[in-house]
Amino acid sequence: MKTLTRLLIIATLVLTMSAPAWAGMILIPMDDTQTDHLKAYGVAFACLKEGQKGEWLLNYRAGSFLLADSDANRDLCLLRGVAFLPVDNAAVGEIYRTMEGENMERVNLEKAPAIAVYAPPNREPWDDAVRLALEYAEIKYDLIWDTEVLNGALEKYDWLHLHHEDFTGQYGKFYASFHNQLWYQQEVATNEEMAKRLGFAKVSEMKKAVARTIKDYVIRGGFLFAMCSAAETIDIALAAQNTDINPAEFDGDPAAPDCQQKLDFSQTMAFTDFTVSLDPLLYRHSNIDTYPDRIERFLNPADDIFYLFDFSD
Repeated sequence: MKTLTRLLIIATLVLTMSAPAWAGMILIPMDDTQTDHLKAYGVAFACLKEGQKGEWLLNYRAGSFLLADSDANRDLCLLRGVAFLPVDNAAVGEIYRTMEGENMERVNLEKAPAIAVYAPPNREPWDDAVRLALEYAEIKYDLIWDTEVLNGALEKYDWLHLHHEDFTGQYGKFYASFHNQLWYQQEVATNEEMAKRLGFAKVSEMKKAVARTIKDYVIRGGFLFAMCSAAETIDIALAAQNTDINPAEFDGDPAAPDCQQKLDFSQTMAFTDFTVSLDPLLYRHSNIDTYPDRIERFLNPADDIFYLFDFSD
């Protein structure tokens, strides 16, 4: 009996000595105490890539992260210049109590998302603020374009990012200012060659197919982040599935005279009842975006309202 007792004591001592000097979690705050917010996202992503689990505390200290406390995670934060705070189980419980009854929510983090960025292969990272942010944060992503999208590559990704893309096939409506510039001509040539290779008569028809594929990806649960012209033009392309809104300067033939009436807003994801711009010399696609003259002449703030769900701070 004495021998068994000694063995239990020795085993307890070994386990105690081999355990870390702390227990609990590390809190990565995202408020103004954080020294590097982008790198903090990268730390959370790296931990998930290693198979760890964590929590995202929406609206608690600006959306902080709770991750396992370990030498490796502490070292990762120190290496990347990310502020963190060790919290024991009692402190974690207090955080949870603080969040109860507030506009806060705990989100379990169990898997690092597979991220795709939609952009042509000749697009430099500095053209896209999100690519710059992802690379600085050391978050892995894949670059995909029309071939990959139309060949089913979106099935591999949880998140898709769109930025400057023009899904109407009008090359950003830069014709008036830049159609004699080499970069503009190269963009036109690249898109036309891609459309021909994929069996489309026009770039606009190819982009409509891409827009439909992206919409289907979202319907099936994919997450989409669209900014700049992509947020506007993907819905314009979806609404214009059965008509031609492009002037001859972009595709060689005029827009359909009744194209505005043929827009099908039931196909869009976010915007409805917009009017497309048919002037090839005007840098705008529609009246969706807030151009200065729209604000001055047409926009009544009381009528220009949209609603977000909770946790929008």
